Amino acid sequence: MKILILGSGGREHAITRRLASDSPAPELHAAPGNPGIAQLATCHDVAVTDLDGQVRLADELQPDLVVIGPEAPLVAGAADRLREAGHTVFGPSAAAAVLEGSKSWAKEIMAAAGVPTAASVTVAAVEELAAGLDRVNPLADVPYVVKADGLAAGKGVVVTEDRDAAITHAEAVLTAGGQVVLEEFLDGPEVSLFCVSDGTRVVPLAPAQDFKRALDGDQGPNTGGMGAYSPLPWAPDGLVEEVLQKVARPTIAELAGRGIPFVGVLYCGLALTSRGLRVIEFNARFGDPETQVVLARLASPLAPLLLAAARGELAEETQLDWSEDSAVTVVLASAGYPVTSRSGDPITGIEDAEQLGAHVIHAGTALADATLVSAGGRVLSVVGTGADLEAARALALRATEAIGLEGSHHRSDIALRAATDEQAANEVTA
Repeated sequence: MKILILGSGGREHAITRRLASDSPAPELHAAPGNPGIAQLATCHDVAVTDLDGQVRLADELQPDLVVIGPEAPLVAGAADRLREAGHTVFGPSAAAAVLEGSKSWAKEIMAAAGVPTAASVTVAAVEELAAGLDRVNPLADVPYVVKADGLAAGKGVVVTEDRDAAITHAEAVLTAGGQVVLEEFLDGPEVSLFCVSDGTRVVPLAPAQDFKRALDGDQGPNTGGMGAYSPLPWAPDGLVEEVLQKVARPTIAELAGRGIPFVGVLYCGLALTSRGLRVIEFNARFGDPETQVVLARLASPLAPLLLAAARGELAEETQLDWSEDSAVTVVLASAGYPVTSRSGDPITGIEDAEQLGAHVIHAGTALADATLVSAGGRVLSVVGTGADLEAARALALRATEAIGLEGSHHRSDIALRAATDEQAANEVTA
């Protein structure tokens, strides 16, 4: 099988790495790829934004499957263009990707499908902000949640108890010509669940939890994600089936009923609140960095699953096999991230990290005169696996600390609470 992966980030490297481990291994191509992906696939200099170039490349390569990684080309219609040219594509159409491209439209779909989610108000004018905040935040001691309506690379959300800070963020989005979605705050732990769909049927992957705040203790600004882990030892029994029944299948059915079949990954961002399951957001692709830990645990072949979904031939009764090991990923970010990001700093120690037993995913790297350098905010994602979360996180942290990148920072508490609770539970049952 020949597969073309579109994208250049950590998510795409994780997908490429997992596809490369299938047996037999497919012939892999990537556009544009990154230095890590280039170790596993033939990379082609076609930008993520170059939809014409992607079609030309696919016409030249004639892959059996095209996998689109990032959200921006999906929203721009990359899947439509490739399908019109006769290619088999894993990734939703532009119309279906609006589920991520517009949070207000996603709310409309959820309401029509009866999917539980946070109460919200969409605001298009500054003078509507105060009333909107009061409507979704009747209790003064509950944090405000303000989301940019469109794509924001995971950084368009502000959760704050400071009303002035909430208004400032909202005003910045509105002044730039966008809309904001004001939501009620959802208490309880968050869960990410990827659901593979062929437009009518749905197969879930394993749940994960990511960490959005930049600093330890969930402090600092929101980011695209500073780490993740899987499995979730604290998750209630039947969680995945509940998400399928209440969230994923109704959403896919609602879209299909509107003539907008969703083919690809429906990313369900969830909160397990005191009032039950609620959807925080939908994304139209694999999440980053959750993909790094979910695919690290997937024991079933990945290529046949994606191909079946792309062809509309997914078997809903598909049972995927999962490693019993735990996986933890720690993101190494560049100086200043997420407020700014510094590029061009040399990266050392990746071989040392991998000799410890971890694997390193490239997210924002480049080659400059044969030297590996930083080229983005989230530079690397270091993945450790082990018999339990404590072993996995210890390996991920040791490996992260073996890597040299001037001014970089990472969180040291990824999966800490879950690992501690897991150890305590094991001691009780021992």
